Amino acid sequence: MTSRISSMMGIKSSTNADKNGDVKATNGATANGRPPPVRQGSINRKDVPTAPYKRFWLNEDGSHEHHLKVAKRQEKLSDMFQNLMLGKKKGEAPEDQPLSLMSNWVDVMRNEKEKLAEQKNAVNALPQTLVQKYGKCQEVVGRGAFGIVRVAHKQDPKDSKREQLYAVKEFKQRPGESAKRYQKRLTSEFCISSSMQHPNVITTLDLLQDEKGTYCEVMEYCSGGDLYTLVLAAGQLEVAEADCFFKQLMRGVEYMHEMGVAHRDLKPENLLLTTHGSIKITDFGNGECFRMAWEKEAHMTAGLCGSAPYIAPEEYVDKEFDPRAVDVWACGIIYMAMRTGRHLWRVAQKGEDEFFDRYLEDRKQEEGYRPIEVLRRRQCRNVIYSILDPIPARRLTAHQVLASEWVSEAKVCRAGNEGF
Repeated sequence: MTSRISSMMGIKSSTNADKNGDVKATNGATANGRPPPVRQGSINRKDVPTAPYKRFWLNEDGSHEHHLKVAKRQEKLSDMFQNLMLGKKKGEAPEDQPLSLMSNWVDVMRNEKEKLAEQKNAVNALPQTLVQKYGKCQEVVGRGAFGIVRVAHKQDPKDSKREQLYAVKEFKQRPGESAKRYQKRLTSEFCISSSMQHPNVITTLDLLQDEKGTYCEVMEYCSGGDLYTLVLAAGQLEVAEADCFFKQLMRGVEYMHEMGVAHRDLKPENLLLTTHGSIKITDFGNGECFRMAWEKEAHMTAGLCGSAPYIAPEEYVDKEFDPRAVDVWACGIIYMAMRTGRHLWRVAQKGEDEFFDRYLEDRKQEEGYRPIEVLRRRQCRNVIYSILDPIPARRLTAHQVLASEWVSEAKVCRAGNEGF
């Protein structure tokens, strides 16, 4: 797995900083004055907006607004939705073994699946196809090994000039995958994602077959692109801008954890944006149900999945761990990427990455770890250190992060609060 935003090599003394010692956001440049790196095979710098525009407004009353440009939909939306199907997934088990989802979860959801089957049969009995319900699928906005994501355009019957957009993800059957496992896989992801109802989690609307018999998942469409593209274009985000996105993210994560679900693959590519600045967590392909509604204790998990820069250190150890702590760790890495435009390290594995090794040593010292120490507020630095605690039992929970002085005081835009 390769780094999607360049690995943090340390902040040099030439870093642009304001009078408070905080990193400044420059027009498309990173802290060392160079343009941010380009992810191979996705975005060319010529595709990044160069004309000056005000994407973030601070109002006199202390509130703020995001004015994000509508992302391109011609071919690739910075591989928007690409990681709905790409990235490191949990290992495939033999046919007689449970899926990567918690073993008994799919069985517990049998009633829900039967309801879905009944709904599907009801839909098939009516003259309603995917096209009739959600419009014609047109431009591709994501492409992976096992399917694509297209934008469906549904014309308003009362106004031919208006249309509703939907994201339609195909579930392609994998080579060698049995029909039974294929249906379990797509139904499991749909059961998790469709049960999430929160302003900062993507809304999943439907699961049905297209005219070719391929199962498709229909979701709300986010026209602002993804957080990765925004960070790449901006170099670094404004402090209040990053704090707003981070607080929205933590709210979504707290909600998921309260619902008994861990994401296991949080990263900027899986955080979609509306043009008004609302964050939406997407891609539950690696999602795990660690606690049923009637259970009080969480089930531990094991296995390595996700994208290397965001994977927590405990995932590299052959032991069970709390999946909630893994999500929180990834949120800390995401925040640092927003503030610096870089990754702190390539892999959080002791002895395998010199920058992670340096972090393990420097976090114990009074001077701290330089890339984190450039953050202006002490309360912010303390929370980030606690989020990125290599010992998961000491790591803050999503609820504790939100209750911290720094995050509780961070202002969220109206779109982020309401999800539009």
